Amino acid sequence: MSKILVVEDEAIIRMALRKLLERHDYEVREAGTVKEATSKYKLDNFDLVISDLRLPGKQGTDLIGLAGNTPVLIMTSYASLRSAVDAMRMGAVDYVAKPFDHDEMIAVVKRILTSKINKPHQEPKPHVGMVGNSLIMKSLYKRIQQVAPTDATVLISGETGTGKELTAKAIHHSSQRSDQPLISINCAAIPETLIESELFGHEKGAFTGAAHSREGLVVAADGGSLFLDEIGELPMEAQARLLRVLQEGEVRPVGSVETRKVNIRLIAATHRDLSKRCREGSFREDLYFRLNVIQLKIPPLRKRGKDILALAKSLIERYCETYDKPTLSLSAEAIETINHYPWPGNVRELENAIQRAVILCEDPREIQTELLALDFDDEDNNAEPNHEFSDNSLSEPSENDLSLEDYFQHFVLENQDSMSETELAKKLGVSRKCLWERRQKLGIPRRKSTNKK
Repeated sequence: MSKILVVEDEAIIRMALRKLLERHDYEVREAGTVKEATSKYKLDNFDLVISDLRLPGKQGTDLIGLAGNTPVLIMTSYASLRSAVDAMRMGAVDYVAKPFDHDEMIAVVKRILTSKINKPHQEPKPHVGMVGNSLIMKSLYKRIQQVAPTDATVLISGETGTGKELTAKAIHHSSQRSDQPLISINCAAIPETLIESELFGHEKGAFTGAAHSREGLVVAADGGSLFLDEIGELPMEAQARLLRVLQEGEVRPVGSVETRKVNIRLIAATHRDLSKRCREGSFREDLYFRLNVIQLKIPPLRKRGKDILALAKSLIERYCETYDKPTLSLSAEAIETINHYPWPGNVRELENAIQRAVILCEDPREIQTELLALDFDDEDNNAEPNHEFSDNSLSEPSENDLSLEDYFQHFVLENQDSMSETELAKKLGVSRKCLWERRQKLGIPRRKSTNKK
């Protein structure tokens, strides 16, 4: 029989909750304040603490730090999303709005108590496809384990190529919805005129070309999880519809007057600063607060230390198997290069480099540095990569010249045989990494030469 401590200052609510839990065979103890709870009971002897947010004296969230490995479920009657967000950030396992539905309360309690996450001293482990044992990654694994069993909305942030979609999959597959679908959609990859129809569906005749009614991806995710990548690119009209899904749990197709109830867990990802976009007026602040219940920040590859080499070796094994090659290793020079390269494209760039090297490698044993085709100078090894190229940093051409991109391409092609990469970057007024990134974007390969460094 699981033991639950209820901390609630209103005696009527406390008694009603105790009777509800006891009817479902839970052993219940009560307290009216944080002080009473900590003085009468040893909190880690309980399987769950359910506490009101607003209590006389200390707030219910103070119990989170005092309860040790015992999960704390927060109740709030203020219907304040900010309060719920703050509680989750402080480590609450979940929250329930008052007045609560009895079935909903029991469902939440059962989910928490049956979740493996609540086993004390459980070592956080990587999820399928995630590689790394650095402290920063272990912290991410732990947070995934904390978040996954709940239905809380998650906002994943991080640079392009860091593995935000992989993190979303880890959350879904570790959740109570793992046997239901995970529907993924990249908001930046769908034309603005179609995004509402794709997400929310449409009725026949709702717009030109709508020959048939169609259910959207929100409905397809009913019972499971919906992953919206690059949510910062979502148009304002679609943001309003998504907010209704989150607030009311219902969706209305384009061109329809009827709504349909849906039960989804939303996971969103972005490489943009959504709070800044709210200030600029391009993202709804109310939607941002709905999304930002739990935020997971994915570290860039350059911050992951020895994980970089471990990930590289894992990718070599994968691609050797894919292309039916004997298992290769990295030469000493290649290892040094991988460890010192700043990886502006993060994991995606590493994957591309390893895949290319495995395909082109003719040596049956080792991958040499040149096959990685990484492009940087020693003086840039310790510099932070510049992830946004600014055309303003280039020298302005005259009115009779080509566009900035044409000018860049022309200048590089004309001078790369006589200048080093550092000299080219200096003449263009950009960093070495900006030059490398613009080469990648415009498809200008670097010509290797033995007489230049």
